[in-house]
Amino acid sequence: QVQLVESGGGLVQPGGSLRLSCTASGRIFPNDVMGWFRQASGKQRELVAIITSGGVTTYGDSVKGRFIISRHSAKNEVYLQMNNLKPEDTAVYYCAAGERFGLTVADFGSWGQGTQVTVSS
Repeated sequence: QVQLVESGGGLVQPGGSLRLSCTASGRIFPNDVMGWFRQASGKQRELVAIITSGGVTTYGDSVKGRFIISRHSAKNEVYLQMNNLKPEDTAVYYCAAGERFGLTVADFGSWGQGTQVTVSS
């Protein structure tokens, strides 16, 4: 079982930036796929970005060009740099880990508790 802990959420004005971090512990495999999902109030959880052990990245359409996912495998950490934030980015952001490549919630077996990101003036 993998334990994931997110940090870095908070309140930011539109156009601002935030960096989320996720630290993994427990049963971690080198080829695990890591990702970020988000869930806004009243909506389904959606893909934000994923990154493979080889550094291949995939982004949700709404964040392409604004968010950057990266990982430090030796530290078992994954990051999400969020730039030019918009009010519609407001959501709880979840870190996730999976043993195979996938783009859906069902493809990831381990989840963090989530961190709130609020974009508002």
